Amino acid sequence: MADLGKINHEGYQKLLAGRLGAMRKEVVQGPAFGVDVSITSLPGGLAMAATSDPLSLIPSLGLQESAWLSVHLMANDMATTGFSPQYGQFVLNLPDSLSNEYFSTYWGFIDRYCKEIGIAITGGHTGFVQGQNSTFAGGGTLITIAPESEIISATGAKEGDVILVTKSCALTATAILGMSFPDSVKNKCGNEIYQSACAQFYQTSSLPDALIAAGETEKYPEITAMHDVTEGGVLGAIYEMMVASGKGALIKNELMPVGETAAAISKLFDLDPRYCVGAGAMVISCKAGKSVELISRLANASIACSAVGKVKSQDFGILLKEHGAVAPLIYQETDPYWAAYFKALKSGWK
Repeated sequence: MADLGKINHEGYQKLLAGRLGAMRKEVVQGPAFGVDVSITSLPGGLAMAATSDPLSLIPSLGLQESAWLSVHLMANDMATTGFSPQYGQFVLNLPDSLSNEYFSTYWGFIDRYCKEIGIAITGGHTGFVQGQNSTFAGGGTLITIAPESEIISATGAKEGDVILVTKSCALTATAILGMSFPDSVKNKCGNEIYQSACAQFYQTSSLPDALIAAGETEKYPEITAMHDVTEGGVLGAIYEMMVASGKGALIKNELMPVGETAAAISKLFDLDPRYCVGAGAMVISCKAGKSVELISRLANASIACSAVGKVKSQDFGILLKEHGAVAPLIYQETDPYWAAYFKALKSGWK
């Protein structure tokens, strides 16, 4: 198990693998390391994709911002299929200190963000729990029904594919750090970086990235796999997608995208942005010869996209080329963002 955050590969294999309830032949993609979306066959050539995630409730960040994270971090997972989420179930275990007024505000934003991306809220559970003081206020599940042959999975990367990353590393981590410690960031990095970090927060949806990449009215079969960037950062997401696909990779460090704001705030908090939580970025595996078209397609929507490496055979390993040397890509089990946040908090940063 990791110290904080998601269960690691070894923990999954030891504690969960093989203990997944009844076997049903219609489940074509069940739980696996690096896989965030299940796929279940339905009649008529359709399939149901489903994904679950915690719901955020972070009063210090804000009720609107918490609702945004709750909806869009789940939607980012569903985006990896190439389709938008359609239905949502929300299980809310709320702190007993949360007033009805605050809950109404929070839920109003949940409702708003679901409407904006077409999610019908179909049920769930709502309750107040004594002693609940976590920033996770329960969990949610999103569901989409689509043609099975068109659904993309993180398991689909093919040898020879180009690996691409949209936007920048550490989008979420550096946005939240900037917003959580505004005075410190303004004093040490300048007001412009602080304002940019605040604006960056609302770039943490990768749904547009995925839908443009995969196509909406017309699907682009050259997109073989996608994986959104959460804990462990862009390098962690690439590692997970390669493990899920049973493939190796060669990643070139100098091609990794790190925006000016992410670089400045990462330096301030002594973070490696490549390994920090980065919702909003999407890792994409694309057939060779089609990556330039994909980059252009995204650029037309003002979404930056960088080719960072290639998919190799599993025997090749998952390698990172840095400063002229090639070495195995290290999968960091604990996202360094958490330690940086609490260190700043304890140091009295404002």
